[in-house]
Amino acid sequence: MTGGVDYLVRRLRLRHLELLVALAETGTTRGAADRLHLSQPAISKMLNEIEGGFGARLFDRSHQGVQANAFGVAAVYRARVILSELARAQDEIDALRAGAAAVLRVGAPSVTVTVPAAVVLLRARMPAASVQIREGRVSELIERLLDGELDCVFGAVTPQLLSSDLLPLLQSELLLKDQLCVLAAASNVNVRRRGLRWADLRSAQWVAPPKETLVRQAFMTAFLNDGVEPPEPVIEAMSSVTVGALLRMDPSLLCAVRFEHARDEVARGNVRRVPVLPAISLPSLGLFTRRGAIGQPAVVQEFARAIRRAGASAGPKAARRSR
Repeated sequence: MTGGVDYLVRRLRLRHLELLVALAETGTTRGAADRLHLSQPAISKMLNEIEGGFGARLFDRSHQGVQANAFGVAAVYRARVILSELARAQDEIDALRAGAAAVLRVGAPSVTVTVPAAVVLLRARMPAASVQIREGRVSELIERLLDGELDCVFGAVTPQLLSSDLLPLLQSELLLKDQLCVLAAASNVNVRRRGLRWADLRSAQWVAPPKETLVRQAFMTAFLNDGVEPPEPVIEAMSSVTVGALLRMDPSLLCAVRFEHARDEVARGNVRRVPVLPAISLPSLGLFTRRGAIGQPAVVQEFARAIRRAGASAGPKAARRSR
């Protein structure tokens, strides 16, 4: 088979790209045919055209269906990005028609005050910008970024991410150091105690996130390093709204959170940080974009600058200086 870029540009259509994605997701020509409302012979013909264009077999065929090989995985990934970029173009045109000057799609954890602060700074510079914030787990947001559904992601630079195959596809900038924090209602007796160690709080009533989270793992490590078994939380919760409500309604509770969450809750009032030694670091926070993107839009560049400005006045060190 022979092909090349000229062939691909002349012969392949968007329908071919949709077929690549459909085959990868359904695993059968019949499933792809149903999704695209085409006959199976038409699907086979289109697949032959695609593979002819790339000059390589992209899918391995078997009685069970089709499976993308290494070449196919690369082609499917790029097809998803192209289709997502077209969807982004449509979104931007719709927003421009409605009066927006630019559209920014940001992925972020649900608990972050840096992103809202950066959005405010961005809109001060670009008042007509439209911002779409998508919240979720950083690993899922990174996948959406690489698929072209997001322009950037703010989140933790985790060990899993550093060791994953996705890292070479990302452009990252470390912005904020992070650490494990303990929160309590302002009336909690532990707020006024000094020299507390983790072992001293072994018998406290704890609120903590689930075990698969970085915060919970750091929480457990803190107690183990202090020579005691980690306590079992009396309440497991992820939502910042839930955690804040619990702390304010029940002054006996302590809660383990990351610094971004702690800063937000303290600013809302009636909640204080409990100083506990030793300090436990969490993975730093950074801004991720797709590596190799052909020129970042001006709104993405401006948001990156806004994140840097917001981050410069945040983080555990900056907070200690301001107290």
